[in-house]
Amino acid sequence: MSVQVVAAKMAEVELKDVSAGKALPAESPVTPTSEDKTLARNEPQREAGSSAAAATSPTAEPSAKAGEGSRGLLTPSAAKMPQASALKHSDPQQNGGDAFVNRDGTVAEAPRMKKIQFADQKQEFNKRPSKIGRRSLSRSISQSSTDSYSSAASYTDSSDDETSPRDKQQKNSKGNGDFCIKNIKQADFGRREIEIAEQEMPALMALRKRAQGEKPLAGAKVVGCTHITAQTAVLMETLAALGAQCRWAACNIYSTQNEVAAALAEGGFSVFAWKGESEDDFWWCIDRCVNVEGWQPNMILDDGGDLTHWIYKKYPNMFKKIKGIVEESVTGVHRLYQLSKAGKLCVPAMNVNDSVTKQKFDNLYCCRESILDGLKRTTDVMFGGKQVVVCGYGEVGKGCCAALKAMGSIVYVTEIDPICALQACMDGFRLVKLNEVIRQVDIVITCTGNKNVVVREHLDRMKNGCIVCNMGHSNTEIDVASLRTPELTWERVRSQVDHIIWPDAKRIVLLAEGRLLNLSCSTVPTFVLSITATTQALALIELYNAPEGRYKQDVYLLPKKMDEYVASLHLPTFDAHLTELTDEQAKYLGLNKNGPFKPNYYRY
Repeated sequence: MSVQVVAAKMAEVELKDVSAGKALPAESPVTPTSEDKTLARNEPQREAGSSAAAATSPTAEPSAKAGEGSRGLLTPSAAKMPQASALKHSDPQQNGGDAFVNRDGTVAEAPRMKKIQFADQKQEFNKRPSKIGRRSLSRSISQSSTDSYSSAASYTDSSDDETSPRDKQQKNSKGNGDFCIKNIKQADFGRREIEIAEQEMPALMALRKRAQGEKPLAGAKVVGCTHITAQTAVLMETLAALGAQCRWAACNIYSTQNEVAAALAEGGFSVFAWKGESEDDFWWCIDRCVNVEGWQPNMILDDGGDLTHWIYKKYPNMFKKIKGIVEESVTGVHRLYQLSKAGKLCVPAMNVNDSVTKQKFDNLYCCRESILDGLKRTTDVMFGGKQVVVCGYGEVGKGCCAALKAMGSIVYVTEIDPICALQACMDGFRLVKLNEVIRQVDIVITCTGNKNVVVREHLDRMKNGCIVCNMGHSNTEIDVASLRTPELTWERVRSQVDHIIWPDAKRIVLLAEGRLLNLSCSTVPTFVLSITATTQALALIELYNAPEGRYKQDVYLLPKKMDEYVASLHLPTFDAHLTELTDEQAKYLGLNKNGPFKPNYYRY
């Protein structure tokens, strides 16, 4: 058999191999650089047959080139051909130029294609970014994992990121500058967020429509301190539609949606908040809401008790004109009860946190969904098989445990209340003390409303890579201050995610610096917040319009009838149809046909 026939058959075999496997990259006619040579040295060695061929044939290439495949190898007999490179088949679209074998066995040279060089290409990649450019790039990378996915993210203009809002003079399109936010130019984005939220808040929209003509809050001057999100914006605009004037600050330094704050400022609201406030900024914003010439609040809407505390501390005389306080958090309610017990509560207060619509819906269903969202956005953690300890089995703890269990996590619970502890056991969770499992768990979640639930002793004993976060309102549950010591290193991974590194290289992952995870690092379901926000609005209306003497200087629960009304406003969303009692049935149960249907002591 002639050499040409052998070569032709081998070429056919090689073409089949290439078509079935990975296409061979083309050789570049450019002289290899030092990087190319390094890559070539790191390439896997050719098979023994190829090495033998290279060693016996003077015409074969001395070594394998970087990126060249190992298929279609030359046999020793074929390697003695005059043009061994004829067996290479480069893609004609690439920078090939190798020879090929025709069907008749003759060897022909493939046309060479010139490689196009861009004169400024190398220079562009070699340019060192300026200081501002590097900062912007770093910021965009560090925030991408949360801000690009979250409606809680802010559409931040990097050109003014380094300037504190307190140092900027901003005005809305109407010339009003009574606000302090990140960037008024984000108002259009915020307005879209608010419009989306309105679609998922049917009760507030219904309340706005029904009571707008009556203006039940006409003359009310409401100062608020809550999370400033799209859902809160719907509440604020509803209060304004009902006749109230509002001034607002944020109750959490990380939960403010900057674009929503901008939309509210553009709409004429006095808002003082931005995402990433310092501790000093936080109290400054609250003071700006309260301490304003020619305007004094007569209603307080608080979340956490910070606003109420500030007024008691700095402006106690304001309580002479304040008609009532509405509080929606465990921490804030606890502070109110302390004031009441000490005889220092000057005005009536409504405990929204313990209303049925808040406890059973916001705390349970909201946290059941948002705990997974917050952990995923910040850590990309896989829940299946992870060992998790949830501190506290109240409504928030129940929601967190249910979600994590459904995802395949092994969940432990710590509790001080034997009733909640028994509920956890009956729900299939193992009740433990934190010290018993702290060395083995992968995730620690606090949701007790207490202080120093996780202290330095626990943090020192955690395993490498343990995730630590808080789902309670207060930032006191995790002793973050104990981590700010010289021997520990803080390393910012991304927005709201820090590595705390011990001297032995062990590290834990701390989320939101121990503050509320779901509103700091993700968002919460709008529909559930509609229930809470409607309850808050009705509580404000009740306290503001209550006749003299109905409420004393104490803490009250929302009347059961109002809880039922809030729930009924949300039922049409599900196309739900309530069954009505007959007169005979109502008489038998001793109830009014229109409710309330349960006594105050009933536990839902």
